Amino acid sequence: MIVVMASGASKEQVEHVVQLIHDMGLVDHVIVGTDRTVIAAIGDKRQVDKTRLERAPMVEKIVPILSPYKMASREVHREPTEIPFGPSGATIGGGKVAVMAGPCGVESKEQLLATAHAIKKTGATAIRGGAFKPRTNPYSFQGLGEEGLAILAEAREQTGLAVVTEVLSEEEVLLVARYADVVQVGARNMHNFRLLSAVGRQDKPVLLKRGFSASLEEFLLAAEYVIAAGNPNVILCERGIRTFEDYCRNTLCLAIIPAIKRLSHLPVVIDPSHGTGHAYMVPDMAKAAVAAGADGLIIEVHMDPEHALTDGAQSITPAALDELMKQLSGIAKAVGREI
Repeated sequence: MIVVMASGASKEQVEHVVQLIHDMGLVDHVIVGTDRTVIAAIGDKRQVDKTRLERAPMVEKIVPILSPYKMASREVHREPTEIPFGPSGATIGGGKVAVMAGPCGVESKEQLLATAHAIKKTGATAIRGGAFKPRTNPYSFQGLGEEGLAILAEAREQTGLAVVTEVLSEEEVLLVARYADVVQVGARNMHNFRLLSAVGRQDKPVLLKRGFSASLEEFLLAAEYVIAAGNPNVILCERGIRTFEDYCRNTLCLAIIPAIKRLSHLPVVIDPSHGTGHAYMVPDMAKAAVAAGADGLIIEVHMDPEHALTDGAQSITPAALDELMKQLSGIAKAVGREI
């Protein structure tokens, strides 16, 4: 449920309501808006004594939360959430479309730094790159581990780009968070609930990718795990789902953008690289995503896609990204945004 405080409620009056919520064995989540403060009370509703809360000073009303994903829902947070990340003070979820670009995997220091400098020139917001790579084939390139994380951190130092990289296990969460600006949970781990809770206990924003066959509700409930563990800064990422179509690597569901905007306050990013599996499709799907209202894009970019150790077929070159960024600028402007 949500406790809506009257306009002008003092900090002490909000804290009093929070204490009442704690006394009932519930967890609070305070959201300070421009006009008023609301307090979400999460937990077993059988323990709720609504009368005590309604009688508290400056409580305007109590509203039940109907959706199963309580904290991710617009019922709790009416306005879109803007999430700051990286050394430049960039945000995602506001008027500016964030572009995260880089190779699927960190292959070497030379490769990653060259890519980072090239991406920086295009106007991208962040560099993405996997230091730990989840691979279907156990003999495929698995990433450079902490060495790769250190290379990403050096790229941030040299370019000012934020770092987005994936974590695979609970044990590695703090290690990855020490180097990254945004911690990514991949599609294979969307239902790894212990990992979701673990990334929720650290304070870096979390980029959560939709699972291969996850419904929208399952996707938002996965985000709920992160928020319920204490981290409200969740960025949802649509990267395509598996259908009967086998021409594309996945079926990129752009319809999820307006659906998420209606149901949740969390920002949504589109991954046209994994969503198609074909480099030539990436620019068109990126443009369509921005036109549909996406808050950001995450695009695989490689200096030499033909010799990439992972996902070369879906990676575009820095030159192609530069051209795409120019086209995206016009599309973003047409829908009231900017790149």
